[in-house]
Amino acid sequence: MKMNYKSSIVRPLSVVLMAVALLVLPMSCKDDILEEKPYTVFTPDYFKSATGLQSAVTAAYAGLRYDFGPIGALDIANMGTDEWTMGDQSLSGDAYQEGTYGLTASDGAIQTPWNRNFWHINLCNAVIDFAPNVQMNEAAKTVLVAEARYLRAQYYLLLVQQFGAVPVNLGSGDLKFNSTPTTEFFRLPVNEVLTKDYQTMIEDLTFASANLPVTRPAGAFKLSQAAALHLLAKVYLFRGYSPVKQGDDFQKAYDNAKKLIDGQGTYGTALQQDFGKVMEEGNDYNSEILFSVERMPLNNAANESPSPGTDFANKVNIANNMFNPNYQQAVPSNYPNAALAGKTIFTTRVLQYGRPLRHFAPTKWLLESAFADRTNDSRFDNSFRMVWKADTYDAAGTDAYKTYVASLATMGLAIGDTAIYLTQTDRMADSLKALTGTRKKNYFIVGPSQFFLPSNRALNLYPNLKKYDAKQRANFQDASGRPFPVSKLSETYLTLAEAAMQTGKATEAVDLINVLKRRAAYRPGLSAAQINARYERIRVTSPSQVTLDFIMDERARELCGESLRWPDLAVRGLLVSRLKTRNPDAAPKVQDFHMLRPIPQSQLDALQDPNKAQYQNPGY
Repeated sequence: MKMNYKSSIVRPLSVVLMAVALLVLPMSCKDDILEEKPYTVFTPDYFKSATGLQSAVTAAYAGLRYDFGPIGALDIANMGTDEWTMGDQSLSGDAYQEGTYGLTASDGAIQTPWNRNFWHINLCNAVIDFAPNVQMNEAAKTVLVAEARYLRAQYYLLLVQQFGAVPVNLGSGDLKFNSTPTTEFFRLPVNEVLTKDYQTMIEDLTFASANLPVTRPAGAFKLSQAAALHLLAKVYLFRGYSPVKQGDDFQKAYDNAKKLIDGQGTYGTALQQDFGKVMEEGNDYNSEILFSVERMPLNNAANESPSPGTDFANKVNIANNMFNPNYQQAVPSNYPNAALAGKTIFTTRVLQYGRPLRHFAPTKWLLESAFADRTNDSRFDNSFRMVWKADTYDAAGTDAYKTYVASLATMGLAIGDTAIYLTQTDRMADSLKALTGTRKKNYFIVGPSQFFLPSNRALNLYPNLKKYDAKQRANFQDASGRPFPVSKLSETYLTLAEAAMQTGKATEAVDLINVLKRRAAYRPGLSAAQINARYERIRVTSPSQVTLDFIMDERARELCGESLRWPDLAVRGLLVSRLKTRNPDAAPKVQDFHMLRPIPQSQLDALQDPNKAQYQNPGY
């Protein structure tokens, strides 16, 4: 199911250029698709033209599709954290190893970003190397270089937060374009290389934050200064927790995040009033999303995706299906309502709900502790589905639809009725199940003690993360055509709050977190007084409350399931301590060395150096 590519770090130039020339990439939510014409002869001179430079940058944008949305990318960013453990379809294979920390150097989920990200870093190096001699409008060229430098930094951060030190020399010198495959691996000394990694990212993002357009287009995720400032602050913050930290890292993180927060009018950014709108389908280009990896609804070809039914490969965005429980599960035969007992309410899959792939299941900590207050804080209800209504993918009038409607009738249900209802408490579930007569509920009622957890796997049902819902698909098993968010302004607030805490400005950290708390208290239809009353119950009242663990809890509430959690825990050195108390699946095996992934075995096998072990991360 996962991609498994074996190669050395760089590939021949002809391969690089072929990918650039044949690329088709959507650049906005409209039909503004950049198409490059194929060529048959390739030389480095292609990059020395305005067309070649633009094509290379376009390809570098598209390469991020390997990192945001495919199954392996979702696994290494979310699985085996305090937020997510394995659903029943992940209880074997690679996902199981990732979730229980039996990960090996041959795991496909780590080999894909290793190979693909270095390939695209080399492409960015080409843009930056050749740009000075390209004849084109200087302002436009500067923007292309700024885009390439942001993208190079993004690719490096994705590698560093997983693997630690990674080479900046791909065979032709530090940060130089390389056209010849190499069997050398420039990773030693590790801390010296890690220092270069962080310095490269900082220099690239400093350039990008000064030279990208000030704002992004309203209907496209072209890079902007806001996205660069956000990532620059994050890189400084991460370096502050690293073995190569510098004394002013947290202050620099603070300075850059504050520049963005204070300059929202300039940069065209703003929090959404309603948390539920931030990742709502159809609102993908809102002012809170700083950068996303774009796809196009109903356009598999433009998304570089395979046909429906083969959505576990390449660059697909499969997030809409991965967090689903098995809503097609049969009702237990001993269920109190005899009309439902032993029946399968959903005999077919539903476009709105997608494929029930049961890959990621929320941990008990996430459901019961992080989201303990679901009345005053709207973020649980806006992040998770607890109700499924009877529906079908089949069009009304078809034989399959008529058969389904008839089967619903035997259960006292009709299209549009509540079919499955997960309750907030067991007491509520017991009360609803006990109703009789006209008050009896025909839908399948499931209390929290029955949710799928390590201690209870009888039912494959649990709250469904709905942030990636994608109704604009031609088929229920199609991958999503929605953009995949990479950075959001809400995370900038949390980065600034963390940097403020780390630099002795705890009172300011309180104020920043409370901006998000006040937004969390909002629900449409409530009066200002009601919203304020709810805010007063959840707001941070004292600087002493703001600890690193508290900020991590807040990040879970705000950013749950957004492919940030594993690096959030690992880079800050919190992976082991939090998993030991919050994830029973991972707790028995997770150790300190797991805060880095193993260098892929394919990389080590390609080396001629007989002492390959010196390049591997400790513990593997």
